[in-house]
Amino acid sequence: MLLTEGQTSDHRGARLMLAALPPAKTLLGDRGYDSGWFRAALAEKAIEACIPSSRSRKVPIPHDKALYRQRHKIENMFGKLK
Repeated sequence: MLLTEGQTSDHRGARLMLAALPPAKTLLGDRGYDSGWFRAALAEKAIEACIPSSRSRKVPIPHDKALYRQRHKIENMFGKLK
């Protein structure tokens, strides 16, 4: 688990946790994690990124929308922990 300051960007937190990622097939993340370097780092680890493109991306990168919808279960768990 990695806790960062409330104002820390998702990109900075992703950079800190990248080395500690366990073996996985797919990583679900919100738009805050959409960056070229993060997607490339995941691809190096053979992890598929299921991250919607940020609104500022000129050419959207497709993602598995059905899988991304399952992310709410994780969000609900963290909501209960709070």
